Amino acid sequence: MILDRFKLTDRVALVTGAGRGIGAGIARAFAEAGAHVVVAARTPAQLEETAARVRAVGRRALAVPTDVTDPARLEALVAAALAEFGRLDVLVNNAGGTPPRAALDTSLEFFENAYRFNTSSAFLLTRLCVPKMVESAGGGAVVNISSRAGGMAQTGFVAYGAAKAALNFATRVLAAEFAPKVRVNAIEVGGVDTSALEVVVANPELRRLLERNTPMRRIGDVEDVAACALFLASPASSWVTGKIYAVDGGVESPAIQFPTKPL
Repeated sequence: MILDRFKLTDRVALVTGAGRGIGAGIARAFAEAGAHVVVAARTPAQLEETAARVRAVGRRALAVPTDVTDPARLEALVAAALAEFGRLDVLVNNAGGTPPRAALDTSLEFFENAYRFNTSSAFLLTRLCVPKMVESAGGGAVVNISSRAGGMAQTGFVAYGAAKAALNFATRVLAAEFAPKVRVNAIEVGGVDTSALEVVVANPELRRLLERNTPMRRIGDVEDVAACALFLASPASSWVTGKIYAVDGGVESPAIQFPTKPL
């Protein structure tokens, strides 16, 4: 059955940024597909809620409070996952995000923090996980959650966009290095209804503008992204690596531009 290729039965997935939003949605989707899930984020209460939803569908869950910008915490996260489950099959680098800021108001510290949170943390966790995937499971899959801000010019997002563009390119390079045992792909996410987009979603005028400028005429939901992540994590995409998938409602230019002052 073709649907069997989308199953993750008894595989172990690690998802960062899993306390809410897209990360929590991916964790739940993987559990419904049969995976046991290690969930990581900074807020213990949110993690426990996600873990409870994983357990509610009959799968095991491990919640590990983690700041992904701390290398020692990432090492501890991988060690905890292996101690609990003895294997690792899938990594989803979802933690990230940086608010918009005009370029001339963007300090070097702000720019470098954006890169560390969105790019170098994902690289380090991937570097830690991939050898363990091969050692414990014979191979695996990495899914990086990127952003359409990394694929098209959007005012106000020089730090975030540059970081996600770097994550996209790192995805392609790592895929070439790790094939054929470990596949590495990314998802460029468009406007999705999460707390990160609350300022738009809660404003009727901005919401209408975003919907009008999106070809599919709606804001995305977390399951739109989770479905793509499941495809990329599962055997259904066993011949796919080094690719960047846009899950964005069809946009080819920013649906909303962050206002910046002209020079």
